[in-house]
Amino acid sequence: MNLKRVLEPEVMDSAEEALDYDAMDHGAVNQTFVDDLLAGGEVEGDVIDLGTGTAQIPILLCQHADACRIMAIDLSIAMLDLARLNIEVNGLIDRISLAHVDSKALPYDDEAFDLVISNSIVHHIPEPASVLADAVRVLKPGGRLFFRDLLRPVDEATVEHLVATYAGEADAHQRQMFDDSLRAALSLDEIREIVTALGFAAESVTATSDRHWTWAAVQA
Repeated sequence: MNLKRVLEPEVMDSAEEALDYDAMDHGAVNQTFVDDLLAGGEVEGDVIDLGTGTAQIPILLCQHADACRIMAIDLSIAMLDLARLNIEVNGLIDRISLAHVDSKALPYDDEAFDLVISNSIVHHIPEPASVLADAVRVLKPGGRLFFRDLLRPVDEATVEHLVATYAGEADAHQRQMFDDSLRAALSLDEIREIVTALGFAAESVTATSDRHWTWAAVQA
């Protein structure tokens, strides 16, 4: 019997959570995200990153793509405080802007962005369709969507294996955060059902690792 989805808090807004998240080793996952994004086409123009956390991916993306400007948004003040420091340390305040914004209700015009990206926001949202629908709304015709998130394991044994494999050297709080996130994630069928309802092919969502799905699509 497959695991049922167990929601976790939508916003990681304590200083402890933000610091623990920022201290976890996301380097390989973030680099793969950026590499895969760039492999799908040029990154230029106006980009929005939904649920940016501490802005690790926007920073990495700017270091690999010179022709983009990024609006990095998050609902967590604690995350944005660390993001601001990270952006300043990396000398990117002229290319990355931060905003305290709810990804479920974006305050931006229709067709405002050339690219919408997101890493690991979907599992935080009780009704993820709202985020994906607004992402589609603010994307220009011909623009790209690139979402990646955790894939909910099929059983308890897989949860334990993934936590041991990818957070085995983390502290207890960090391991629990990862465990909670895996349980809050969507299955491949669930995310495919959402993108199909938005007019995209189910095949635009694929399992891209033992713990991730990726939605890569172009706006008609």
